[in-house]
Amino acid sequence: MRDLSALPDLRLAIVQGPLQWHDVPANLAYFSNVLADAEPVDLLLLPEMFNTGFTMDSAAQAEPEMGPTTQWLLQQAQRLNAVVCGSLIVQVADGDYRNRLIWARPDGSLAHYDKRHLFRMAGEHHYFTAGTEQLQVELKGWCIRPLICYDLRFPVWSRDAQHTDLLFYLASWPAARRAAWNHLLPARAIENLCYVAGVNRTGVDQQGHHYSGDSQVLDFMGEPLVTAGDQAGIFYVSLQAAKLAEFKRRFPAYLDADTFSW
Repeated sequence: MRDLSALPDLRLAIVQGPLQWHDVPANLAYFSNVLADAEPVDLLLLPEMFNTGFTMDSAAQAEPEMGPTTQWLLQQAQRLNAVVCGSLIVQVADGDYRNRLIWARPDGSLAHYDKRHLFRMAGEHHYFTAGTEQLQVELKGWCIRPLICYDLRFPVWSRDAQHTDLLFYLASWPAARRAAWNHLLPARAIENLCYVAGVNRTGVDQQGHHYSGDSQVLDFMGEPLVTAGDQAGIFYVSLQAAKLAEFKRRFPAYLDADTFSW
């Protein structure tokens, strides 16, 4: 097992706010303004489809793989000297549309994760192609896995008790189902013995769906470290690897986990 206690703290920022429907320039301008005076962090997280709002109009709202929103994420990453993440609609080379999470590094390199579980109650599976691969990335020695919204309901896809230090979900999760959001995030932290972050939006979309925010960061026991409530803004927290290492030493439930493959 890795020596987590030797890792430095990870400074994390989560950002939530209202989104303008199908208005990429307005949304990028909004988040540019929010991030203008951001404190130094290692990792900054934005909601699902932060540039358009959660929409099924994939053909009209898609961008190419190195489109303007991806370029904006890279610019923010370089300016902040931090990894910046958000999801957007991307049309890939074979013509498929993906709900794609971009991991933009300050050195200009990228990684991505395509949403695995498409929200059928909104017809997402008709307008997007599901991803098939997990993404695990390293930052300051931390093993981090990004997922998107509806993935939260599927513990097998979220499960990786042996290696993940931080699991996070970028979401557009309506207020009508906020109880599920607020119960499932702690469950994922407890069962995986890792830190968990959930980043949601606020406001009302074009379909009249209300979003309560409830962005939060939880420790490995499911206890909140920071909660955003329904307020727009940036919320900061420092994650301590030494505390995670000590808890896993004292309570190594991962040693009794069932083996499986995705």
